[in-house]
Amino acid sequence: MTRAPIAIIPALLIFIALWALFIYVIVLIVRALRKYLRSNSGGGNPPEQAKSLGETLKARRTAANYTQEYVAEALGVSRQAVSKWENGASDPSTANLMALAKLYGLSVDELLKQAETAE
Repeated sequence: MTRAPIAIIPALLIFIALWALFIYVIVLIVRALRKYLRSNSGGGNPPEQAKSLGETLKARRTAANYTQEYVAEALGVSRQAVSKWENGASDPSTANLMALAKLYGLSVDELLKQAETAE
């Protein structure tokens, strides 16, 4: 009679080990899904990359389908100045930054917030 419970012990240990493995795999899957969902918090859009001010200005200009010449004329500066801003060789003055934000339909804060993640 004592043999029946002894024979059940290995089977019970295997059953518990399989359940533990199953729970471990579920935890790993949940962690992976949470990490994936956090990385795509933009609603299916690719995660936004950190940008410098110049990259942000260029992205805004191209998204609006403006040329450097058009932006330069709208702000009363040279095309080379716009090019230097976009390449990071120089930064626009405060007045020009305000004019750029207005031209792109943003506030200065929104424009700078996009660029601050790079620094």
